[in-house]
Amino acid sequence: MNKLIDVSVVVIGRNEARRLSRCLESVQKSVWNDLRWELIYVDSHSTDESPQIAQQCGARVLRLGDVPPSAAAARNLGWRAARGELILFLDGDTQLAQRFIVQAIPSLTSPEIIAVWGHRRELDPAQSIYTQVLDLDWIFAPGSSDYFGGDVLVRRAALAEVGGFDDQLVAGEEPELCRRLRAQGGKILHVDLPMTKHDLGIRSARSWWTRAERAGLAYAQVAARYARTADPLWLRESRRNIVHGMGLLFLPWLGLAVLTTSAPLGAVMGVVLLLVWARSARRCAWKCPQNRRLAWAYAAHSHCQQIPILIGQLRWWRLQRQRKIPQLFEYRTPE
Repeated sequence: MNKLIDVSVVVIGRNEARRLSRCLESVQKSVWNDLRWELIYVDSHSTDESPQIAQQCGARVLRLGDVPPSAAAARNLGWRAARGELILFLDGDTQLAQRFIVQAIPSLTSPEIIAVWGHRRELDPAQSIYTQVLDLDWIFAPGSSDYFGGDVLVRRAALAEVGGFDDQLVAGEEPELCRRLRAQGGKILHVDLPMTKHDLGIRSARSWWTRAERAGLAYAQVAARYARTADPLWLRESRRNIVHGMGLLFLPWLGLAVLTTSAPLGAVMGVVLLLVWARSARRCAWKCPQNRRLAWAYAAHSHCQQIPILIGQLRWWRLQRQRKIPQLFEYRTPE
């Protein structure tokens, strides 16, 4: 491998346009000190001017060609063409924190640390209540971590050892890769540093639903793959969602039956549901200690999303019976 490059930045995107230009400019404006780096953009069948924008920003542009579009396939094409010993993966709808690279690289001095990631937060949480709530999904306590997301600094040698991402997955490819990396003895570190700002772009209930449904499909697909192994991935979450989601689907009918039978019993049921909601809000309050209202909204989201997640699991099982391959989920609200 050509060792003239220390870090290869691999940015993936599909019809990002304006977001992509901001992403690539943030990479160019980052502090690199004496590090040698390159910029690669992998395009997933864009119909806008994304490839041209990437070229204007100085990126080497790669295209997926006839490969079905997915984040996993795009990242694999990018890192395999990269020359750096370290790969910085970014999504085209993110902006890199100016000093993340120079602050994070010292964490990789230990050879057992194979990946480092920092904090991702939403660029504009006020764009909708959905984005404001989902911004809390990105908050994790720093320290040793089992998983990383789409933004991560990872050793190229570790990726090569496990064969990279599984491009059969249209979602959930990062945790699945992390499981294989950890099985080889690698450790993942979540550092207390700002890494990226993200533009989620969810402004409607339909987009929120589609995103959660995509998560459900990933749960089912990955859980089925590792269900009979010593280290099952997402099997417990998949089963828990089935119980939770089915319970929520039948809750209105149960509530109606209780109310028609006994009004006091219906009131008791209402109090129990309120207590469950309050318990969930209290558990997530550490993510937004100055905003109790947001904690209650996030708790409601955590419960309500179980229904589209269940629908996503059912969709995957149906595709399995029909022997069809899952297609890419695009959830972002068009601008």
